[in-house]
Amino acid sequence: MSKLLARIPRPAAKPATPFGPDSVEVRPRALRVGDGWCRSFAVTGYPREVGRGWLEPLCAHPGRLDVAVHIDPVPAALAAERLRRQLARLESGRRADAAKGRLADPDVEVAAEDARELAAGLARGEQKLFRVGLVLTVHAGDEKTLEAECARVRALCASMLLDARPATWRSLQGWATTLPLGVDALGQRRAFDTDALAASFPFASAELSGATGVLYGTTQSGTGLVSWDRFAQDNHNSVILARSGAGKSYLAKLEALRSLYQGIEIAVVDPEDEYRRLAETVGGAYVHLGAPGVRVNPFDLGAGPQTGDGGGTDAGRQGDAPLGEDPGDEPGGALASGPVVRRALFVHTLVAVLLGEKPDPATAAALDRGIVSAYESAGITADPRSHARPAPLLADLATALGADGDPAARALAGRLAPYVAGTHRGLFDGPTTTRPDGHLVVFSLRDLPDELKAAGTLLTLDAIWRRVSDPAKRRRRLVIVDEAWLLMAERSGAEFLFRMAKSARKHWAGLTVVTQDAADLLGSPLGQAVVANAATQILLGQAPQSIDTLAEAFGLSAGERAYLLGASRGQGLLAAGQERVAFSALASPAEDAICRTGIEQTLDDVPDL
Repeated sequence: MSKLLARIPRPAAKPATPFGPDSVEVRPRALRVGDGWCRSFAVTGYPREVGRGWLEPLCAHPGRLDVAVHIDPVPAALAAERLRRQLARLESGRRADAAKGRLADPDVEVAAEDARELAAGLARGEQKLFRVGLVLTVHAGDEKTLEAECARVRALCASMLLDARPATWRSLQGWATTLPLGVDALGQRRAFDTDALAASFPFASAELSGATGVLYGTTQSGTGLVSWDRFAQDNHNSVILARSGAGKSYLAKLEALRSLYQGIEIAVVDPEDEYRRLAETVGGAYVHLGAPGVRVNPFDLGAGPQTGDGGGTDAGRQGDAPLGEDPGDEPGGALASGPVVRRALFVHTLVAVLLGEKPDPATAAALDRGIVSAYESAGITADPRSHARPAPLLADLATALGADGDPAARALAGRLAPYVAGTHRGLFDGPTTTRPDGHLVVFSLRDLPDELKAAGTLLTLDAIWRRVSDPAKRRRRLVIVDEAWLLMAERSGAEFLFRMAKSARKHWAGLTVVTQDAADLLGSPLGQAVVANAATQILLGQAPQSIDTLAEAFGLSAGERAYLLGASRGQGLLAAGQERVAFSALASPAEDAICRTGIEQTLDDVPDL
């Protein structure tokens, strides 16, 4: 007998199901679900008015709290009939009170007014009616902790003017209502109009967010989404200030990528070759300044290296104007209003950047004579018909200066020698070689020598601006200047960037200034003006050496200072005027692969030792 029993296999233990608890114990006021306890509440009372993201405090509750919103649309005909009946009851009650000499009930007055507004919105097709149920389930490890958690949740609901009633004797139905089954077993509903329902979206943030714009990430609590439309602000500019490695370029690339989804044209000044992968992924154009054979001629009367229209033959075209110069304000008749003089003004700025200082009056006068002489030697005058001829080069300017009898002119020609016949001539020793066009154009400056990076940035910005300011090609554009301290280090370059910050809004463009030297940017009046002309300001992780300057410039509180000092990569503050929100950048795996630099991906591939 014992042998027979030994041969009978024992029943296998029932495996635990991953779809639910192993047991549920139902009690009048609570449930024991597996090893934990829970209690459900149905919201029966609501405030008269709610703001955007009014459910966020519930979603951001630090304890375990399930929030279920059940929505059923009410047919328009049925909604209109119910509203008519409701208005009839309210009106009859008011008339009965008036006939008996009673004072008007304020609650009835408000209810009647709301019903009239909703009925009018339904009649015009502006509103719809919905039946909405809000149910909460609080979880805890034991009964004592559950009581404390329930008290906290009810206090939170009271602060939001919500009346949360416990689902006594219906604990199982309340718990099932908050499961992801789409079943409302409690049936505690309230009528919502379209606006109130839209404001109840669980992931909406009451802080900086909107229906349009670019998604930057999630709020600090991780429950709200931070989306921002810079083109809906007073100006479209932004600044991103952060220490090295805090994720400023990553965020700039993420914003550029998501702006492309909305049809915004992007131009990037890339000093470290970080945007090449982005350009290759989205089919953009890539201009590698400093590479052999890539040249930009500052005397070019065409639309510059970012356009494809060849040369400019329209003397009155504003797209040829140098940044910040208004042709209508220039004295001197037809010559002063043409592209020749506007190009001459830009060459003055470029030479100042190459020299590292503004020329003195004698040198500036000699330079002006040399520019005019260079154009004349190429057969280009104020006559628009001559503008299709090949433009002079920087070498022609040096030749004209050398032939000038003024000692200041010959001295200037000597100072320009490295850029004409010396080691730095590669960028200027020929006509413009490339004219890329498209939805994304990246100008890489990595291979330019340090002595030419400021000049290369200036040439690139000028090319971008000549396209942005062309009224025939008006559209939403975003110009990203990464590592802007390279340009701000030179006064002439800083003035150029300042004028662009002031004028971009007039041409439906936004300037994004990205830099890690916040103290240097804010330490100059021009840098402060660039920041002041940016309606969107993003501060990521900061170094202790610059936090005092930032705190004074942006009016940071002690908590904001501490947050920025301890912020991880991609975390920061998005500020717009007096409104601020702490956020964490959020990217999909595909976006993350595009936005990371090559070195970051290489380090991620190294196994942990």
